[in-house]
Amino acid sequence: MQTAQSTIDPTEVAKFEAMAAEWWDPNGKFKPLHMLNPCRLDYITTQIAAEFDRDLTGEAPFQGLRLLDIGCGGGLLSEPMARLGADVVGADAAPRNIPVAQVHAAQSGLDIDYRHTTAEDLAAAGERFDAVLNMEVVEHVPDPLAYLTACHALLRPGGLHICSTINRNPKSFAMAIVGAEYVMRWLPKGTHEWSKFITPDELIALLGQAGLDPVDRKGFLFNPVTWQWRLSDRDLSVNYVTTSLRPA
Repeated sequence: MQTAQSTIDPTEVAKFEAMAAEWWDPNGKFKPLHMLNPCRLDYITTQIAAEFDRDLTGEAPFQGLRLLDIGCGGGLLSEPMARLGADVVGADAAPRNIPVAQVHAAQSGLDIDYRHTTAEDLAAAGERFDAVLNMEVVEHVPDPLAYLTACHALLRPGGLHICSTINRNPKSFAMAIVGAEYVMRWLPKGTHEWSKFITPDELIALLGQAGLDPVDRKGFLFNPVTWQWRLSDRDLSVNYVTTSLRPA
């Protein structure tokens, strides 16, 4: 088993820890995630419902499912999953994010198990989940393969892994770094490093090497006129998301 330090970059952790108090400000430094959240939630809930034969129109459709939100931040994904009935563990390597998430969950009347820990430590402790959400994290770790291998270990056979990240090409540099950090100033300068971005083909290969079976991938497209995001079957040129299974 890899040690926790193998997939944790202290510099990356420090970036997000410095922004911890702003997680739930829709106009703050995490504004891009607040804007993207409805679109990615639609993708996540649809994938989970299809895999586990759940009716999203019913009450607490994810009841009985144990779900891990790795890199949970302030809980922007953990809370909707808990509202849908899932037993949620939210994990983050930045210690200051955890109390922010805990306080907000308590204010919202939600019971979420937030922990300052890593994927490796959870796997070493024998934790297992029906689904692992791995959203906008893999581009911040120094060893993506070791990290994804730990995510594989955290899944029960037949479990679902959903991973989103940013493509690496001139368009993603222009939009995710120049546009988001320098022009719109949605994120502090230096939040992302273009060299750490991962192309869809690279991610699919890494998932396969980690023992996961990729079954779907889609792009997230931003409309600058409506200021809304939508899913695309074809355009994965900037933000994109994948779904994989741990073979039963």
